[in-house]
Amino acid sequence: MERCGYIMANSLVQFRTDDTSRMRATAICERLGIDLPTYMRMCISRLIQENGIPFSMKLDREPESSALMAMKQASRIAQENGIADMTLEEINAEIAEARK
Repeated sequence: MERCGYIMANSLVQFRTDDTSRMRATAICERLGIDLPTYMRMCISRLIQENGIPFSMKLDREPESSALMAMKQASRIAQENGIADMTLEEINAEIAEARK
């Protein structure tokens, strides 16, 4: 293939996917009037045009676990009461005293 005076070599790109995904993707492509290799070439072209992934890759914010929320609250309380910088020995002594 030649474009703008350059001869472009073709490269084979392979990847693995499960059969169900391949069949579903092939069926969608067929309904769109293209085949799966054409779609993959379109993806690569769009990646280059966008200079990045051409679709959002954001993760939804996961709610914080109750343990993490409790630790953050304990940290805030310790900070408010001026005991955030206790040593491990001091913490253990406080725990021992509270258990008496």
